Amino acid sequence: MTSENPFGQVLVALVTPMTADGEVDWAGVEKHIDDVISSGADGIVVTGTTGETSTLTDPEKIKLVEVGKDVAAGRAKIITGGGSNETAHAIELYKHSEQAGADGIMIVTPYYNKPTQAGILTHFRMVADATDLPVILYDIPGRTGVPIKYETILRLAKHPNILAVKDAKGDFSEVSRVLNQTDLLYFSGDDANVLPHLSIGATGLIGITANIAPAPYRQMIDAVNAGDLATATAAHQQLEPLVRAVMTHVPGTVAAKYILHGLGRIGSPRVRLPLVGPEEWEAALIEDEIDLVTGIPGADFHNFRPDRNAAAGGALPKVAGTTR
Repeated sequence: MTSENPFGQVLVALVTPMTADGEVDWAGVEKHIDDVISSGADGIVVTGTTGETSTLTDPEKIKLVEVGKDVAAGRAKIITGGGSNETAHAIELYKHSEQAGADGIMIVTPYYNKPTQAGILTHFRMVADATDLPVILYDIPGRTGVPIKYETILRLAKHPNILAVKDAKGDFSEVSRVLNQTDLLYFSGDDANVLPHLSIGATGLIGITANIAPAPYRQMIDAVNAGDLATATAAHQQLEPLVRAVMTHVPGTVAAKYILHGLGRIGSPRVRLPLVGPEEWEAALIEDEIDLVTGIPGADFHNFRPDRNAAAGGALPKVAGTTR
């Protein structure tokens, strides 16, 4: 990590461990953050999509930043994700996150509203203006309904606080185009395509599977930094069945929690509604993929004990989600 990259390279899109009744398991959060940092992560994105941001309350989001900073103790950067599809609310959240000690912010394209590119440009600029923290733009049209177009990215790249993009579009030609035309850092937002992204100049990853296995991503990044394609490719191939288990059959948050609980790494696989745990046939598919995972450092699947009953359904927390 250098002064030109204030975020790190192996960033975990952190799940938010919860109790069986859907309340945040704060001791579990602390343990999980410490686990992934100890295994090679140098950045943690809390309150992102994987962290179930849309069903977290604002106080929970701010506390996740505070807890992350305390546990990281300088070992990794704490980035606050999520945001809001209301610009005023997003500004408020990120100001509070900065006060809580966040090292950076990741702003998702406003979702559901389907703004024009002018609206997207204005949203990002106003949020970036409201904080002194470095900004990652999060481009994921599959969830937000609209992409950040190339021309918009070029204009946003001129903002002094906007330093990076998390790319979940999978358009490699556009990634190359933006890298050629701007100084933006690129982070892979697609677990299956981390190595291809790195091979064309991406800086790092913000990954879901890294909740389970940060170490091979650390190995991959270090190998790419050293120009060792063979070692990077070996890590990519080793991760492939685990990535498929996490990313293919149910939402990544659901699968990651199911697997982490089966490994004994979190106390419950519970997610908040409208997410629910895997159905029997989905759990069977995840477990079939896990049977193909071998030799991943820090993840001993010989002791994998999934609990379909514990994962079933979803929780309705006592306090309703995003509040102002």
